[in-house]
Amino acid sequence: MCSRLSGLDEITLLVVLGATGDLAKKKLFPALFSLYRRCTLPKEVRIVGFAPNKLSQEEFINRVKSSVKVSDNEVKEQLNGFCKLCTYVSGHDDGDKPYEALRDHLEELERGKQAQNRIFYLALPPSVFISVSGQLKKYCYSKDAFSRILIEKPFGRDLESSRELQRALEPNWREEEIFRIDHYLGKEMVNNILVLRFGNVILGSIWNREHIENIQVSIMEAIGTEGRGGFYNDTGIIRDVLQNHMLQIVSLLTMETPGSFSAEDLCKEKARVIPSMASIKPEDTIIGQYTRTSDGQKPGYKDDDSVPNDSRCPTFCAAIAYINNSRWNGVPILIKAGKALNESKTEIRIQFKLTSLPLLPSTTPNTLTIRVQPDEGVYLQINSNLPSLHTGPRTVPMDLDLTYRGRVPEGQIPGAYESLILDAVKGDYTHSVRGDELDASWRVFTPLLHFLDQGGGQLTEYAFGEHFGGLALFKGFTRD
Repeated sequence: MCSRLSGLDEITLLVVLGATGDLAKKKLFPALFSLYRRCTLPKEVRIVGFAPNKLSQEEFINRVKSSVKVSDNEVKEQLNGFCKLCTYVSGHDDGDKPYEALRDHLEELERGKQAQNRIFYLALPPSVFISVSGQLKKYCYSKDAFSRILIEKPFGRDLESSRELQRALEPNWREEEIFRIDHYLGKEMVNNILVLRFGNVILGSIWNREHIENIQVSIMEAIGTEGRGGFYNDTGIIRDVLQNHMLQIVSLLTMETPGSFSAEDLCKEKARVIPSMASIKPEDTIIGQYTRTSDGQKPGYKDDDSVPNDSRCPTFCAAIAYINNSRWNGVPILIKAGKALNESKTEIRIQFKLTSLPLLPSTTPNTLTIRVQPDEGVYLQINSNLPSLHTGPRTVPMDLDLTYRGRVPEGQIPGAYESLILDAVKGDYTHSVRGDELDASWRVFTPLLHFLDQGGGQLTEYAFGEHFGGLALFKGFTRD
């Protein structure tokens, strides 16, 4: 018998709004099942699906089961046990009736219990966050225990719309009750940035502009928008990736040493460094949009029927950012993200300066590479001697390879959504985006977004699957 999460023996209701959508199917229910298998959910947890679809309990359970890979009979038995914790409420009616029905269902599940914790995961379009969160506060807010609300990015479209969302949430939900989900903050290798920086003297002492030539962060996907072009057309790669995932990674790479690893201290340091970042300039930016392949096998972005023929929505962006403080002044931070590229990879590269000693003229820069996904690992490229009979040293770059595969047991690395859901259950907002961080991050990108929305900038086309790295932009900033 496994031990459940200590301190949370009281009943906890986890409500997934949008329970029949892609996010719930692909991420949330698999993550919840994995937490169930790891015995890390509260002992008295109940999972409630809520969506407009008219589904019976049996139909809903079949959907939950279809979202999980069953490898053997043991997993099948565990899945059956997990599904006994799941119920469904249909919200197909208009107005207040669906939320009244949800309230009644939650109260029925809580009958006879003292504490009634409620967690609401809004796996919904951002356009309905305000109305749904208001209804949840009116009808479903727990009067006897905690209530928390989880919302997915993007949090607005620019600085002003983000502030409007914040103002709309404030009357109903306190900051400590709001968990803004950025799933990259739940990834193991992103969290490892802090340990690498602050747990190793050899790195901590050279983590500054005196020793670092540039920082490069890439988030690349080999898939396109996959039939979601209409939705993506209102977002684009900058709002979808750079303003949130990318900037969170950069803040962890560049923030000052926190007083502790507590949520309060980490958020405070991230919120201090982001305002030091200058707004991204259009002249330091390349935007692109993918087209169909020459053989027509892969469609272009505008081949999607839901995308306007004159769409200027960027599916690729490369830019250079700068942080104006004493640690990072003058160090270019090269950020790059795109869809329909030649590979799927998220990677961080810290390129150090060349040695100033003339003894070894053929050395290459030391480079620390953090592979976030796939094949998690850390690599440090160093200069070493090439064994030979020649007189004198002959340098060759070699990698110190700290790949996780083979060192960390398979299945031990938790998924991002597992970590973030568990944080919300425990009330730990270490990996949540705080309001002041959000405000500062929109300041960095809003001028560029407005420039592009008004038709500014040249949109470069690239074929689906092309190696489109925006290399012309980076020329002169990196010796890689």
